[in-house]
Amino acid sequence: MNKSSLWSLRLGFSNKQSQLIEELGLEKFLHLSFQSKVDYSIPTFLNESPKSLAELRDRRKTLKDSENKELAKQMIVKEAKISNEMKAWWIEKMMSEKHPLREKMTCFWHNHFVSTFQKVKVNYWIFEYNQLLRENAFGNFKDLTKKVLYSNAMVRYLDNVDNKKGNINENLSRELLELFTLGIGNYTENDIKNGAKALAGLGIGQKEAFYRPLFEDNDTITYLSKTGNFKVDDLVDIIFEQKNIPYFLTRKILKWFIYDEPNEDLVKHYGDYFRSVNFEIKPLLTKIFTEEYAKNNAGSKIKNPLEYIIQLTSELEIKIPNKRILVLFLRDQGMDLFNQPNVKGWEGGKSWLTSQIYLQRNNVTDLLCDGKPFRRNVLKEEMNDDAISINFQPQLNWKGDTNKNIIKDLTDRLLFLVDETNQKDFEAILKYDFNPDSQNANHAVLRLFNAITKVPEFQLI
Repeated sequence: MNKSSLWSLRLGFSNKQSQLIEELGLEKFLHLSFQSKVDYSIPTFLNESPKSLAELRDRRKTLKDSENKELAKQMIVKEAKISNEMKAWWIEKMMSEKHPLREKMTCFWHNHFVSTFQKVKVNYWIFEYNQLLRENAFGNFKDLTKKVLYSNAMVRYLDNVDNKKGNINENLSRELLELFTLGIGNYTENDIKNGAKALAGLGIGQKEAFYRPLFEDNDTITYLSKTGNFKVDDLVDIIFEQKNIPYFLTRKILKWFIYDEPNEDLVKHYGDYFRSVNFEIKPLLTKIFTEEYAKNNAGSKIKNPLEYIIQLTSELEIKIPNKRILVLFLRDQGMDLFNQPNVKGWEGGKSWLTSQIYLQRNNVTDLLCDGKPFRRNVLKEEMNDDAISINFQPQLNWKGDTNKNIIKDLTDRLLFLVDETNQKDFEAILKYDFNPDSQNANHAVLRLFNAITKVPEFQLI
């Protein structure tokens, strides 16, 4: 696999940016990616979703007081459908952005600071939260941590609405230390208990969470060896003074973009640098990507379902008329957007390549290479069979005048490694006397492409 294709996949979701990376070089490409703009418009599918506390309370009262159980059920189903539309909206952004690194980093934060619709149950808060992560994708880790703690979505997700003086809930305090910043082994249970006291009374507000004086706990506490009367910002400031603060995040960034099992020396190398730039994400990413770009490290990470399906549809130039079928594919693959299985998020690595997931991927590839849609039942809600067949007609872009040239063209952008056995298998499909001008040439190359996607190396980047 050539480097521009490899890093197009790593910094996005497909091969689309490979030519730009090759033309500009990685540093200029990163500069343009960091300059990408955030669209602040509110999608129309949220028009009828409650956006304020007052609207939410009215909706809840209607559900509670309604004697019409069918009406209450319809309202719940409607919000679930809006959630699916939001997933489709986000997938569309990932697929259409000229510089998709912001979306890939947003997805990283989405899986680091987990907050799910299933628990929050307010689509607009989930949308606001997603926008918060997008806006701060390349910002400062410390500042983003504070903003996350003040978000309605996170306060609701980790039950801080139930955290009150005399009735302490430790969920947000625990995950702040265990999963968001320091990691296990770098704090005590007393730090969790005292952190929960400092967070008591932080509840849902109109635009963001705020402290309610009636429920606050203003006791003096000791937190990570500091003593005082602390609130949210104080807790985060203290956490970011700790010796081990940079390593937890740099390890996760390396795992998200490059290595399923990053070397601990690398984690420390980049972590120390992260501290030196005051936890700014942009210089950290620049250092990681430019230094790792220079190395021969292809094949070090299993593709997640997003990378797999977006690369596949992009290579085949298939226009998915309804992104909800991709929403369902991701759910089947264990990567349900806005609905991770727990606060730890998607595990990644080998969990993306179980026998069931691998079989699903191969089945979808077979269908798409044959020009047949998957999840036809979803598509038929909005399109007739003729329109479906047009949108799913594969148009594979390939170059070469001999079988070996064509094989090299495809494998250079699809596989990090081609061994002798694979090469022979590919040449058995596209034989030495292959005529690229023949009537069935495209069909033969599609068969080759399908075979390439079935080798284990295609699952890796």
